[in-house]
Amino acid sequence: MPLAPVRADAPSPEQLAAWLLAVAQAQDRVAFGQLFTHFAPRIKSYLMRGGTPEDVAEDLAQEALVALWRKAALFDPSQAAVSTWMFTIARNLRVDRHRRASTQAEQDSVEIDPDTLVDDAPAPGDHLDAMREQARLHAALRGLPPEQAEVLRLSYYEDQPHARIAQLLDIPLGTVKSRVRLAVANLRRRLQALEEASQ
Repeated sequence: MPLAPVRADAPSPEQLAAWLLAVAQAQDRVAFGQLFTHFAPRIKSYLMRGGTPEDVAEDLAQEALVALWRKAALFDPSQAAVSTWMFTIARNLRVDRHRRASTQAEQDSVEIDPDTLVDDAPAPGDHLDAMREQARLHAALRGLPPEQAEVLRLSYYEDQPHARIAQLLDIPLGTVKSRVRLAVANLRRRLQALEEASQ
């Protein structure tokens, strides 16, 4: 199932709500892909600005998007905007992660500063940064070789397991795995180069 064209500008709150509704009602993978593209880098940046290490922030961003997929039907547009809902999910996941870490280290006397656990939604000035990050992500994705872009699309946007991708593309499973690794590494390099060029 092909994805809708990626937009360089940020989608409107109405578009985000429409995508979320499509996920809730029909488990629409294209709509989920658009939400993932929009929120994953924003949530990761938000968590890192709050002091979360990059690898943990990336894990939590993915957990937040999985929660979106599973809990889309629970979203109530009369209570909050989609963005507010998503950042609240991410913040709660971070709090849970800190609590688990604290429980595992309960013999330690280290206390967690509550101010680092309870952040408000991103500051208004962060919106422009988020838009720039999204534009860089889209530019980096467009620069990938077609075979790498295809496995990323199937794996991350359409949530296909590697074995299914191997069947769809008629290539060995090992080739799928190596292409995914190469694509992710290539994407990271391109994003870093784009970020350095913009400084």
